[in-house]
Amino acid sequence: MKKGDLRKLLSVVFLLVLAFVSFSCFSKSENKEEKTTAETTTAVEQGTKTGSTGKNVIVIGYTSSQTGKFATESREQSNGLQLWARDVNANGGIYVKDLGKKLKVVLKSYDDESSKDRVQQLYTRLINEDQADFLISPYSSGLTASAAVVTEQYGKILIATGAASDKIFSKGYEYVYQVYTPASRYLTDVVDILKQKDPKVKKIAIVYENSNFAKSVATAAKKYAEKNGFKVVLFESYEPGTTDFTSMINKIKASGAQAVMGGGHFTDGETLAKQINDAKLKIDLLSILVAPALPEFSEIGKAALYVTGPSQWESKVKFSKETTPSGYEFFGISAADFVKEYKSAYGNVPGYHAAGGYTAGLVLQKAIEDAGTLNSEKVKAALDKMDIYTLFGHIKFDTGKYHGRQIGHTMVIIQWLNKDGNLSKEIVYPEKAATAKIVIPYSSKF
Repeated sequence: MKKGDLRKLLSVVFLLVLAFVSFSCFSKSENKEEKTTAETTTAVEQGTKTGSTGKNVIVIGYTSSQTGKFATESREQSNGLQLWARDVNANGGIYVKDLGKKLKVVLKSYDDESSKDRVQQLYTRLINEDQADFLISPYSSGLTASAAVVTEQYGKILIATGAASDKIFSKGYEYVYQVYTPASRYLTDVVDILKQKDPKVKKIAIVYENSNFAKSVATAAKKYAEKNGFKVVLFESYEPGTTDFTSMINKIKASGAQAVMGGGHFTDGETLAKQINDAKLKIDLLSILVAPALPEFSEIGKAALYVTGPSQWESKVKFSKETTPSGYEFFGISAADFVKEYKSAYGNVPGYHAAGGYTAGLVLQKAIEDAGTLNSEKVKAALDKMDIYTLFGHIKFDTGKYHGRQIGHTMVIIQWLNKDGNLSKEIVYPEKAATAKIVIPYSSKF
């Protein structure tokens, strides 16, 4: 064979190999995309996909953290939202007066991988490619803050659930509406408990995750505690992903703190509680963010006993049409019916993240029905006027300097107690909502 012919043959072989590799990569990418899309459309009835421009259906977009640090909380939030969508579609959809008919809901979602950068990419995609009519936030204040930048730019309503940071609502956003009680009020009730139930406590340690949400909570708690005569003897953050709190616990011991509060999200909060228990820390009260409110917290066994924490909502609350104060409208299903439906659908008792997901859908549904249209400006006006009760409690939004911030909803404080030999999460504050009396001191279990 001549050298020229050999070169030609080798060139042909190279091109064929290159074509095969390119085709394989494209196929893998295409398959991955198809898998992602399939995951986002199975949450609600498949038959409603046709006409996703919003004329025949209402497309609601969101991201969930199927992977990464927020996976546990995000799963519950997404479950709650999907349950709401099923309920709405079972009743024919949301009635839109301008169209004279009900439109079914299509949920469109992607895995944000607990990544801020990915959140911005995906919310841009939900708006531009998926043509979402309205949007629900991801879980966590940090991810919601990233989503809000995008949704505000496009003038799209974002119902923020799973996001408590006050900072989001100090930026002058007009289209972001918060379901949760703001972070600035998360631990103030815990300070009140100490003042009322354990007046000998004077020294508090506040240790918190270095994140927007936890920092907002900790800063507000410090200010409130000092205003009420307490001395904050330790105020220190730890980095996200921390798994060894030995040095932090040693600092707490050295500070002489009689009560400890703080935390961040589920994984770090659970680990902090376990290691404080293992160290047999002699304190009167331990109150941690997020983790104690989730049912999974009981998996750490005795380490969960007597731990308290703020909760946006509990399965034992009694919100319903019958318990709603005079002069207010109750919208949606009762808390008891929600718990029953959720247990039937997912096999476990819902936590506040699940209730928050369902409520985000309810709030949007109510606003659309009140506005009688899918027009964002008119739905926005309906949200500004909203003052109702739901399974989550009172819902009302600030329309002033901190536009969209939640001002109606209030929280409860829970504690893990021993009931008939089993761990049971009980409401201990405020007393009018309590299902059990608080146990103090925390260290009495040792």
